[in-house]
Amino acid sequence: MRDPHRVLIKPVVTEKAMALGSQLRSYTFEVDKRANKIEIRRAVEKNFNVKVESVNTIVMKGKRRRFRFSTGLS
Repeated sequence: MRDPHRVLIKPVVTEKAMALGSQLRSYTFEVDKRANKIEIRRAVEKNFNVKVESVNTIVMKGKRRRFRFSTGLS
C-alpha cells in the first residue's frame, strides 16, 4: 500500500475541471500511474476528510509537440 500523500500528485486546475467541481461536486486529480481506484479513494478520504462516493480513472497520452526539427510527446 502506497503512502496517501504520494498517490495524489496534484489537482487539475482547468476551466472544465472547475466547472465539474462547482456543478457536480466532482474533483479532478493527477495521480500516480500505478495507483488503483481503492488507493485513490483512501488517499482522497485521508487527505481531505471526506467520504468518496466513486472514483473514475482515465489514462491520457501526452500531446504531440514540435521541437525544432522533430516531434515528440510531452
